[in-house]
Amino acid sequence: MPWFVKIEEGKVDKPTFDQYVPAHKAYIQDLITKGHKARTGYWAEQRGGMLLFEATSKAEAEAIVADDPLVKHGCVNYQLYEWRIVME
Repeated sequence: MPWFVKIEEGKVDKPTFDQYVPAHKAYIQDLITKGHKARTGYWAEQRGGMLLFEATSKAEAEAIVADDPLVKHGCVNYQLYEWRIVME
């Protein structure tokens, strides 16, 4: 399956953002359970973060990102890219 990367930047205040973090973590756990090999994290030195995951197509990747609670509740701006691995 192809890999996809969502690069995100927070656009709401921290208390608003933080209220959706538990739902975001639960969503990522569900993606892992479903075989998408998802990983999520944030930048240590600036606002924002990244979600890395497998999906069968760009359309599926877009749907996965659209269902992320941080996106659904307008907490982040993001860009989605297909990532082609050269070496493992």
